[in-house]
Order: sequence, then structure tokens, then C-alpha cells
Amino acid sequence: MPITANNPDRKSWLHVDKNSDFPIQNLPFGVFLTRDDIITIGTRIGDTAIDLGALHQLGYFNDIPLTDDIFLQDSLNDFIADGRKTWRAVRNRIADIFDNENDSLKNNVKHKEAVLFRLDEIEMQLPLQIGDYTDFYSSIEHATNVGSMFRDPDNALLPNWLHIPVGYHGRSSSIIPSGIPVHRPQGQTLPKKAKNPVFGPSQLVDFELEMAFITTDANDLGEPIPVEEAEEYIFGLVLFNDWSARDIQKWEYVPLGPFLAKNFASSISPWIVTLDALEPYRVSGPKPVKKQLEYLQQKGKKSFDINLEVAIRPKKAKETIVSRSNFKHMYWSMSQQLAHHTINGCPINSGDMMGSGTISGKTQNSFGSMLELTWNGEKPIKMADGSTRKFINDYDTVIMRGFCEKDGIRIGFGEVSTQLLPVFDAKK
Repeated sequence: MPITANNPDRKSWLHVDKNSDFPIQNLPFGVFLTRDDIITIGTRIGDTAIDLGALHQLGYFNDIPLTDDIFLQDSLNDFIADGRKTWRAVRNRIADIFDNENDSLKNNVKHKEAVLFRLDEIEMQLPLQIGDYTDFYSSIEHATNVGSMFRDPDNALLPNWLHIPVGYHGRSSSIIPSGIPVHRPQGQTLPKKAKNPVFGPSQLVDFELEMAFITTDANDLGEPIPVEEAEEYIFGLVLFNDWSARDIQKWEYVPLGPFLAKNFASSISPWIVTLDALEPYRVSGPKPVKKQLEYLQQKGKKSFDINLEVAIRPKKAKETIVSRSNFKHMYWSMSQQLAHHTINGCPINSGDMMGSGTISGKTQNSFGSMLELTWNGEKPIKMADGSTRKFINDYDTVIMRGFCEKDGIRIGFGEVSTQLLPVFDAKK
């Protein structure tokens, strides 16, 4: 089935600003609460949210095999489980309905009142019930920076890094949508020159600039997913801020890896941009430094040219952009990550989420964490209000944005914005 929704000449009868992340060629999927306190699955064009539940009830998807309640749910899991053929058919149909040349909904005032919402009339929700979450470590620049900082700069990468997409299983219960604040975590740390750990608030709270992909039901227990088939099981991507407490992490991560330093919160953007929408922005990823094992060898363009930026906004002050990077820097692709994840027969379910790992480029201003940007606090960043940052302060808001742009069409993710609050106080 062709992806007709991507037609660059298509215009919508809904208003779309020139620099909007959400032209008719995007059509992401999300979950929101309406002005009538009804939760529904929807999409977005410009600054208009579209209730797909209402659209389906009014008969606009009648010849697509969908259950009656497929969009009347509080998560996208069932829709994602229907597979790529259904996702593409629905997205193509939405593009047709809102095409400037189509009057079927455009001239029906009653239907428009039921289907269309201003953004200030809705409240975005977590779009998925995330059953499992895996975080990878797939930027060679990030891994090299961290290895140089804490180990040997001449041997920054661990021996396995160029052979496997390194990853760990995270905690899905603390994944939250944009706009939900995060409390500074507490835990054990080992101060410099101390022999014993102390307990208290993390002093080195950091962001990690990542993206995450969402999977559909993919395989049975024991069945690997071939690298060349992996994209068939990837629904789409979100922006992902994988919060980290560097001082807690340094003390706890040996020998089993991140734990409390990573599972206190991770923030995602609420609109899932489909792999279909990103199709025009394919690029080749970095060439392998070492020959990869056969099950990880891939052909064609498996990465995407997604511009990324991170800003920090102190309380009652203007934001400062601290990093500009790009998803195309990822050494290990999503296909390789999914193929490796399942080579041992691990089953993947609808709504599982896979984090890319911190995305860093080659230059100082493209690093994807404060750990790298300030080189572990040795080079503080100056903010627009004159203050400086080594890591994230209480009441700072971290904002991540991402978009693709080509031939005058911009496909974006909106933003994931999260404020860091002080340690949780049960007395308040």
C-alpha cells in the first residue's frame, strides 16, 4: 500500500503555520482528554487536535477493518497491535479527509464540532501502556566521551561496544508525558575521598537527549526478528528525556548497571510520529568501524535526519539552548537494536518502548547531556540570565525539540518539557 499521506503537494483545509511541526504530511498519533472529559485517541494538524474516536463513529473509516472501539480507548496499544497495513490505511484516510480538495467534513459544521478541538481544549496523556522499556547506549560519540572522562581516553570504548548494541532494561512505571514535573531523586552516593556512602538528594541531576521507538506485537518466545524485517514492527518515535542522577549512578552501576539513578523518571513527547511520516527523511548512518556479525548487518538507509535541540529554562527566566544534535549520529540503528534485542528469542509486545541512548554529535555544542556539555562540571554553561549550570538546578525546565525538514516540508515532534522540583516532601 503506497503512503499517499506523504504527498508534499497536499494542503489541508485546516490552518497550519509555516513553521508548524504538524502539517498534513505528519499526522502523528496520541491520546488526549477532551473538553467534555472524554478520553480519546487522536491526531493533530497545525494547532488543531482531531478526535479519531468521533471521526470513526461518524463513519469516516467505514471501509477500513477496525473494531468499533479502536479509538475509544486510553492507549494506542490495540491500534498499534493491528499492524502496519492498518496504520497506513488510517493515516492515508485522515490525509484524504483533511485535504483541501475534500469537502465531506470541511462543509459539515455539526461533524466538525464533534471532531475538532483547539489545543487549549484538550489535555495530552501518556499515549501508551508501556509494558516494557529498554534503553540502549548507541551513540559512539557519547560512549567515547563518557569513556574518556572516567576511564582511558585511548581506550574509551569497552571491548564489546563496536560489536553489540549495548542496552539495559529500564522501569516503565516512571515514564511520564511532557508537562509532568519530576522531583529530585534521593539515594546513596560516595563523596570524593570518602570510604563509606552517604544518603541524600542527588547533586548531579542530568538530562539525556534521546529518542525512543514504539513496537508492535512482533514475535513469539524463542523467535528472533531479522534485522531487515525489524522496521515492520516499529510504529513510530517520540522525543525522550531519560533523566539521570550521575552521582547515584557512579556509586551503584557496578556490576549490574543503572538502577535508582535512572528509574526515578523518564519523559516523552505525547505525539508519536510514525515511521511512515519519516520515510522522506531517511539517511545512511555511520559506517561500521569493525565488521559486524551477520545478524546485525543491514542494507540501505536505516537512519533518519532528525534535528534535535535541548534548552534549559530557569524559573522566571528565558530559555537557553544548550545543545543541537541529530538522530542520524546514532551508530547502531533501530533495526539493529531490535534484531539484537530478540536474537535470544525475547518477545516484543505492542507498546514496548526502546530508548536510543544519549544522542551526541562530534562537536561540543552537540553533546546530549550536561555530563558531556560541562565535562563533568569542569566547564559550566552560562545561561541567558547570567547564571551558570554544571547540572540541572531545582525549578529548571528542560525542553527537548525535534524536527525533519526537506523540500519545504517540516515534520516535527513538538516538544517534551519537564520541570525539576526539589526532593519530594511528604509533609507538604
